[in-house]
Amino acid sequence: MAARRAPALGPLLLLLLPPVLLPPVRAGAGDARQEQAVQALARRLLGPRAAAVALSVDAALAEDGTGTDTYWLRSPPGAAVAVAVTGSSGVAAAAGLYRYLRDFCGCHVSWSGAQLRLPDPLPRLRAEIRAAAPGRYRYYQNVCTQSYSFAWWDWARWEREIDWMALSGINLALAFVGQEATWQRVYRSLGLNQTDIDEYFTGPAFLAWNRMGNLHGWAGPLPPAWHLKQRYLQYRIVERMRSLGMLTVLPAFAGYVPQGVLRVFPRVNATRLGGWSHFDCTYSCTYLLDPQDPMFQVIGTLFLKELIKEFGTDHIYSADTFNEMTPLSSDPAYLSRVSNAVFRSMTGADPKALWLMQGWLFQHQPEFWQPAQARALLRGVPLGRMIVLDLFAESKPVYQWTESFYGQPFIWCMLHSFGGNHGLFGTVEAINHGPFAARRFPNSTMVGTGVVPEGIEQNDMVYELMNELGWRHEPLDLPRWVTRYAERRYGAPNAATAGAWRLLLRSVYNCTGVCVNHNRSPLVRRPSLHMDTELWYNASDVYEAWRLLLRASAELGSSTTFRYDLVDVTRQAAQQLVSGFYQSIRSAFQSHALPELLTAGGVLLYDLLPELDSLLCSHSLFLLGRWLESARAVATSDREAEQYELNARNQLTLWGPSGNILDYANKQLGGLVLDYYSVRWSLFVSMLVESLNSSSPFHQDQFNQAAFQVERGFVYNKKRYPAVPAGDTLEIARKMFLKYYPSARAGTL
Repeated sequence: MAARRAPALGPLLLLLLPPVLLPPVRAGAGDARQEQAVQALARRLLGPRAAAVALSVDAALAEDGTGTDTYWLRSPPGAAVAVAVTGSSGVAAAAGLYRYLRDFCGCHVSWSGAQLRLPDPLPRLRAEIRAAAPGRYRYYQNVCTQSYSFAWWDWARWEREIDWMALSGINLALAFVGQEATWQRVYRSLGLNQTDIDEYFTGPAFLAWNRMGNLHGWAGPLPPAWHLKQRYLQYRIVERMRSLGMLTVLPAFAGYVPQGVLRVFPRVNATRLGGWSHFDCTYSCTYLLDPQDPMFQVIGTLFLKELIKEFGTDHIYSADTFNEMTPLSSDPAYLSRVSNAVFRSMTGADPKALWLMQGWLFQHQPEFWQPAQARALLRGVPLGRMIVLDLFAESKPVYQWTESFYGQPFIWCMLHSFGGNHGLFGTVEAINHGPFAARRFPNSTMVGTGVVPEGIEQNDMVYELMNELGWRHEPLDLPRWVTRYAERRYGAPNAATAGAWRLLLRSVYNCTGVCVNHNRSPLVRRPSLHMDTELWYNASDVYEAWRLLLRASAELGSSTTFRYDLVDVTRQAAQQLVSGFYQSIRSAFQSHALPELLTAGGVLLYDLLPELDSLLCSHSLFLLGRWLESARAVATSDREAEQYELNARNQLTLWGPSGNILDYANKQLGGLVLDYYSVRWSLFVSMLVESLNSSSPFHQDQFNQAAFQVERGFVYNKKRYPAVPAGDTLEIARKMFLKYYPSARAGTL
């Protein structure tokens, strides 16, 4: 939609907003505590070499007293310290440290591994460097990330993530872990019994959608031990985040209640909403309190007071009332009452409350959220007391058609990943220019940038780029940047890897227009004769990048990050090959060419997919067993372990009892490819062959019913999968390349 010019309010807005809008980006910890925290981070990261880096925190360094994070790098006289880093906060100091490690030591830290081959001695700076972030906030997390990626994390994994967040300069993040323990206390105090509560909470892998009112009960209940362990995990998370100067965003009440509330308070005014995303009312159709019902404020304020009493607060809270849920009325007055009720339930517990809201609803249901409705919801909260996450701004920015969210501050966000799927993907040109265009937008109320993937631990390059852009004042030279990225990631310059990354940058990582990273490859979808195999990029660029990476394997094969990327690019090439074989199978079936169908199907089922599974099994980060065993490790009994594993299996596959959101959170993992995707493809090819042999039509409905039994069988299968890799990654990738590259490059599959 074309951008519309905002009213004259905008230019003065940021000057007129009340002081609570943009609190100094400093959590409860003072300079000394933040200094200690960032020094401890450096020791975890660098070991004894951390002694050569002096890290300090000085809040006065913040530019112009606005609270905008700033860091200062310099090499003091003498040899004891190679570089001194001072930050206006612990996060700023950590970001400055990573700037030094990245740009002057050639180092790299990511989800898939770290490359910390430090020069000896550490290089000294020829000139001082000062950098100030262009916006107040660098935000991190999608509400869904809590389930798609964080569900089974222990403290060790959280500690690594918070270190990565600090090094990336993130200063605002959700702290949602363990909230169900507080909700349970609140519900019990209101008179609900344990049965009421057990029927409401979902299982751990689906809590994100319970919290947003989409689901209740599915894959639950939550065992008592879950509450206890998550509660104490939250203590450690918020303490560490705040010690580094991050602002923690706590959950707040969005208006949804268990059915038990209606039993205890029969006169309460609540309405049961419709189903969500192919779920019927068995697990959906949650009750929403009327915004004018007194219980709205009672429950919301009581919950937040309990939460603050236990975990403290940085005065920022998150709630999403209409996430993929159609409101009861489009009347602007009603929508304004709802948002005002949510906000008042926050200020009833904390007069300084600031509401952080995901803006997904506006682009997800644009036919409902017309300007009058969007304005009413946003302006139901005093100007400056809400920050909106423009959640999918790299593809569908909302700020443009809402005149900068009608005066409410917003954060320009990159969503990037839906469901945490594997699949090389990026919109690098959009994210390289989008934030700067948003700041220049007439009367812009933009206050920062954010990374908000539904699932993490994929496509490291895109997140490294976006996090760096959060500190930049102008776009980057992307080909130059990605060449240096390859050097840092593998610890050495290499012409082949640089060439590979430039090919990936221009193709698979440069989707333009409206791009959704929900992997729709035929490999990870229930087969049919009408599957879309169209790509937004030139497939040959990925095959050529594959060749170049293998050429560099003799030199770089010992690098953990190189091995990860080799698996990932080989996996992407194999995904493309699956599409080629699918097209051959479909063409052979449609032309009644049984021998050709048997040949293409045979190679796919008995060679390519087993080879791909073996490749994935050779790397620890591509193991199904790692995901399943992390779920079982949270359990305190065999019964809990079985429930958690069922949660973990279902989320990757059926996403519901009957394939409600089938394969949405698909992953290409060793074990899953062979025992789930391959079995389904085998059934598909068999039914096509049977159809040709019997001269009868192929019935998709019959296949779907049979496929569901395969899918459900996998979910309830008790088979244990290894959490330790096996096999030689380089040898398997090389074997696949020699076998498939010639015909793939020639387009003769």
